[in-house]
Amino acid sequence: RNAEELSSYQKKIIGIDDHLGIAIAGLASDGRVLLNFMKQQALASKMTYGRPIPLERIVNQVGERAQTNTQHYGKRPYGVGLLVAGVDDAGPHLFEFVPSGLTQEMFACAIGGRSQMARTYLERHLEEFADSSREELITHGLRALKESMAQDKELTIENTSIGVVGTVMEGPRKGRVDPFKLFDGPEIGPLLEAAQEGQQEGEEATAEPAGEQMDVDS
Repeated sequence: RNAEELSSYQKKIIGIDDHLGIAIAGLASDGRVLLNFMKQQALASKMTYGRPIPLERIVNQVGERAQTNTQHYGKRPYGVGLLVAGVDDAGPHLFEFVPSGLTQEMFACAIGGRSQMARTYLERHLEEFADSSREELITHGLRALKESMAQDKELTIENTSIGVVGTVMEGPRKGRVDPFKLFDGPEIGPLLEAAQEGQQEGEEATAEPAGEQMDVDS
């Protein structure tokens, strides 16, 4: 969302390395500090060990850095929450980071203003995610995001971005990391249309049995 009507929308999904990216909620300036720290750690891992940094390691490093600020006089906690998504040798991961330094791995998560509505949607459809394709997961993400918006707001190409990272599912590169990709601007238009069409079809299918039941009762 934008801070005011005259301002543009802030970019809150950022790639860290080919195998991971983050979404931020809170103070963007604090988010940039942690973003730069994570980029440094990712680069150091490649230079020292010759491989991408594992997700759990980099998330723990961020958590330790944030928690240290709560122990020193004159410092304050970082006023930002993070979602860290990526793939490593152990598979795909999604971690949540909160300003206190607490980190935890999640199956699905939403952070930021009005995020509880999005969490409710994710909890309701959690069992579907394991068997969903990448396109279906994107649709679920957009629908969850729509749930968190005010009634007079809509998802548009101006206020929506999508970050995707995973593994290649077929072909000669099957099983390898499919690099983090940010969908923004006009690229996101077809994805928004697909999510909206699917939601309308679901609402119509739900409404039809209700109408039949009302006829029977009358």
